[in-house]
Amino acid sequence: MDEIETVDVTVLEAGRTSLLHARVEPGGPGRSGRVLVRPAEGGGLLGWRLRPQGWCRGDVCIPASVAARRLGAGERGLGAEDWIDIAEFAGLTGRLAMVDAVRGVAALGPAAASHELRGLLDGGAPDAGVAPDAGVAPDVALPDLEGRLTALSDLRGRKVAVVAWASWCGCRYDLPAWAAQHDELADQGFTLVTVALDTDPAAAREWIDAAGGNHPALIDTDGVLAGRYNLTNVPTVFWIDEAGRLVRPPDTQTATDTFRSMNGIDSARALAALRRWVTTGRPGLGAEDVRRHLRPPSDDDQRARLAAAIGIHLYRAGQIEAAAVYLEKAGRLAPHQVAIRRGTMRLRGADPFGQEYFDLRAELEANGVPIYRPLPDWQAEETGAAPPPPVEAAGSGCGDGRRPRVDR
Repeated sequence: MDEIETVDVTVLEAGRTSLLHARVEPGGPGRSGRVLVRPAEGGGLLGWRLRPQGWCRGDVCIPASVAARRLGAGERGLGAEDWIDIAEFAGLTGRLAMVDAVRGVAALGPAAASHELRGLLDGGAPDAGVAPDAGVAPDVALPDLEGRLTALSDLRGRKVAVVAWASWCGCRYDLPAWAAQHDELADQGFTLVTVALDTDPAAAREWIDAAGGNHPALIDTDGVLAGRYNLTNVPTVFWIDEAGRLVRPPDTQTATDTFRSMNGIDSARALAALRRWVTTGRPGLGAEDVRRHLRPPSDDDQRARLAAAIGIHLYRAGQIEAAAVYLEKAGRLAPHQVAIRRGTMRLRGADPFGQEYFDLRAELEANGVPIYRPLPDWQAEETGAAPPPPVEAAGSGCGDGRRPRVDR
């Protein structure tokens, strides 16, 4: 029997990269083709294991008859020698897949129905491996600039505020003020964690170094945190209590009034709400309020993240033109995902502080899509101190003669 030719296919999932030996079937013009894989020795495939009763991960199993029918094996069932379409297998296990057979890359991620935020809303989706979690915040482990990992679960026993920011956002000027909050409140059982949503750590370094501070300052180069919490823009803040429960869902908050004229956010009230939570234990929202304000992703949100993951991977591999195709596809799939669209402008040769960003804002405003999403509870907060002074933000001409280039 002739040996079947296989190639190494790169699989991207939740910030992890792995290689699978696969058969590829390139599609026709405009089609992505198929990637076909076999279970590894011992029956493992993409975190699931083939057992007599079906495909299993932990205590969750998909019956063999269901798997055979969904994967086209018919009555005979699946065996270790069968070739399985990776996209069909992803669908069977509650995931979405996007494949580029020609370039040998596939990206996987949870479908909307099996996303962890959906688990917070309705007790999980056991058939997709999402267990009820009683409000426990999704865990994420990310590195700092030196590669040291910090997981949110490492901070159990302390109140935690996670501040997502980026070098492509004017919120970078708020970092020193956020660091000051950590220093002020740390001895009351509080930890601030900043997370830069930058594809290149070097872009965030100067802002992290300038801010200083003793808090974890992490980097999310692959959009892991953004994907787990469906962060659509920065700055975004969320709170986790000592037991690891999400007590404030993603919320637009600032630590200075530097760009209040553009975002309308009163930083003094936001910081007062933070201090009140840390010092009194009152987060301002009950469990039902948290669920009501959660925004789980749609399948198109998830597909946009898969397209962006492939685009970023191809960019890093030097395939710039192919990368741009996927990055633009991500924007079409989820136009409201500012963190994807603005966060990848530099990869497409655009200026995230220039005309393309103004065009993005105008597009969203014309379609009634909010750029900032502050929650209402803290906006009437009593403030006992003046907010930190605005930072003098840099500004210069954007070079096209139409609008000034302004950081925000």
